[in-house]
Amino acid sequence: MSNYCIIQSMKKNKASTPCLGICSTTYGDNVCKGCKRFVHEVINWNKYAISEKELVNQRLEKFKLTVLDDRFSITNAELLAARLNEKGINFNDSLDPMTWIFDLLRAAGSQELDLSQFGILCHVDSDLADLKDQIYSEFLELSEAHYERYFLT
Repeated sequence: MSNYCIIQSMKKNKASTPCLGICSTTYGDNVCKGCKRFVHEVINWNKYAISEKELVNQRLEKFKLTVLDDRFSITNAELLAARLNEKGINFNDSLDPMTWIFDLLRAAGSQELDLSQFGILCHVDSDLADLKDQIYSEFLELSEAHYERYFLT
């Protein structure tokens, strides 16, 4: 079995790590610029109970939906999942399919995308690269505001 097949066969759940492998908490950030978890969540992730991991992922899912819902709609979630799998894009299929758009944009980098080929409609007349930057920025702002409100004294 190839590594690709092994990766594709690993099913994610609501307690799966949201880590993207680009953690900025090692450089002193209180909120990771990659996955948007808080520094104490990154450090203690492997010690967390499943219910604690699920709570973190629920918060991240809610924040992603907040920044994506007005900008996009999914016309075909099965097509989106199939295309993400076909492209080898890492996504958590136990979360709302709308959150998979975040994973697609992250994986695409600066490549041009025809979102309709993924079963996605964009409701914003904007350059996709600019839109991606806005989404990342708003997601980080939500996470940082939550951290500052509930964890800074």
